Amino acid sequence: MGGQKTPPSSSSSSSSWFSHFCSSALRTKPINSPLDTILVSHNSTDALVRRLGLLDLILLGVGASIGAGIFVVTGTVARDAGPGVTFSFILAGLSCVLNALCYAELASRLPAVVGGAYLYAYSAFNELTAFLVFGQLMIDYHIGAASIARSLASYVVTILEMFPVFKDNIPSWIGHGGEEFFGGTLSINLLAPFLLALLTVILCLGVGESSIVNSFMTVLKVIIVIIVIFVGAFEVDVSNWSPFAPHGVKEILTGATVVFFAYVGFDAVANSAEESRRPQACSVDLRDLPLGIIGSLVICIALYIGVCLVLTGMVPYYLLGEDAPLAEAFTSKGLKYVSILISIGAVAGLTTTLLVGLYVQSRLYLGLGRDGLLPSLFSKVHPTRHTPIHSQVWVGIVAGTLGGLFNVHVLSHILSVGALAGNEFLKFHARCHCGLYAPDIVLDWLQTGYSVVSACVLALRWKDKTASQFSSRWTSAWREGVLCIVTVACCGFAAGLFYRFSASFIFLVVAVVIAILATAALCCRQTYTNPPGFSCPGVPIVPAVCVFFNMFLFAQLHHEAWVRFVVLSIIMVAIYAFYGQYHAKPGSDESIIYQRAPTEATR
Repeated sequence: MGGQKTPPSSSSSSSSWFSHFCSSALRTKPINSPLDTILVSHNSTDALVRRLGLLDLILLGVGASIGAGIFVVTGTVARDAGPGVTFSFILAGLSCVLNALCYAELASRLPAVVGGAYLYAYSAFNELTAFLVFGQLMIDYHIGAASIARSLASYVVTILEMFPVFKDNIPSWIGHGGEEFFGGTLSINLLAPFLLALLTVILCLGVGESSIVNSFMTVLKVIIVIIVIFVGAFEVDVSNWSPFAPHGVKEILTGATVVFFAYVGFDAVANSAEESRRPQACSVDLRDLPLGIIGSLVICIALYIGVCLVLTGMVPYYLLGEDAPLAEAFTSKGLKYVSILISIGAVAGLTTTLLVGLYVQSRLYLGLGRDGLLPSLFSKVHPTRHTPIHSQVWVGIVAGTLGGLFNVHVLSHILSVGALAGNEFLKFHARCHCGLYAPDIVLDWLQTGYSVVSACVLALRWKDKTASQFSSRWTSAWREGVLCIVTVACCGFAAGLFYRFSASFIFLVVAVVIAILATAALCCRQTYTNPPGFSCPGVPIVPAVCVFFNMFLFAQLHHEAWVRFVVLSIIMVAIYAFYGQYHAKPGSDESIIYQRAPTEATR
């Protein structure tokens, strides 16, 4: 009996599995060369090609941000905020600038490879957090792309029907959506998958070719917006700007929480790091990624403010239309040709938004394929085109299937896109997601995703100062810092709930005070270093403000968005537990190494 071996108990094997899961989930991706690194490969066919200059990156960000919404969102929010909608866009723009500063620092200091927010979370926190960020990104990008494709198809058909030969001759199942099945859940649309396939082919041809298409369409829509502002300026009646805030400051603040989504897209620039010619910052100048992120956002802010001023000056805010306020305003002034330009601009805007969205998705899949969190098929890069064709085709297939079978209302419901509290918010986003005009990528992951990116700035600053210190004292300080960030996030969410449900002002003040105390702890009890290259100013206050405001916005979403967030997180944890933890390779890559970028003298 004494010589018999006791078989391992199920409890010990479970304990071993759980221990392996925890150790794997807490792994981080090492940071190679924080200053001006470039990606090199043992075999050049394994890497993407660096062809995007500063102008390409700026147009990429503008292309992702300015969609059809600029012709709709401005007027719809103005119905509630009045001419004060201009300040709504300014406030939302300033908050996005703070987020952009965090993105700019991380894009500047981390290795110039694909990944964006996923890469930042992987380097600053751990593997599981990064995988959760990827999951939220992907579900929103997939469904968002399908929704935009359906609306783009509807716009294209509308423009074609302006010609007599097509008038009333295009079946509804081609572009507008045909007969509905299963209570309206399914609705056949053939043009949406075709448009997605066309854009997928362009992206597979190479980043140079797709950049040309994006640049042309983006310049076209920006020119149309400038024409709209210029022509409308001659129709402005300044008396329409009085009173400037007819419903008070609260409506302006409420409008800012809505139009925040209109600026989404600047983060797409961060995902193009591996294809940027000069991706990062050095000690003497700013490189293209930080400039591209901030520059594209500044251009968008200027365009939105111009449209707001013109629109509210042309027509009294209470007379603005609900479906197409800008087009109706010009039609009422006898300028119908401008309305036609707006339709063309909407098609160009939706096209670039969709193109950039598909581009970003494929690069994220490429990053996870390289790290082993997804099958290696996604890590393949075409030897001559230097594009991740397998990832790109997969993204196109998923979006094409969703866009061809589900109508935009169902897609938006699944996505919980902009399902903000209040009847006016719900009506606003329902109109923005109907077939008449489509959304920009306004996704509920953004609040949590942007918060994670802001937190990454803080966490990586801590790691800098303790690069050679792994004592228990430092570990305790790091955990305290994370606890402070979580406290700020919870206070932001709570403040958002108090504001949304009009709770007592005392509760709102308490939430803000606790967040201020947590931020003070971050200031006084943590030490920060300035990283080489571009540095986000005001650390830790600026990242903390970003976390608070982003979670404040997250609280404005419909409760279904919160449920979906939790359910998807559970699913992603399960996928990681049964696949990701066993295949991930964060510390090394079989084909990629990082080397010091050549200096100007050695080029």
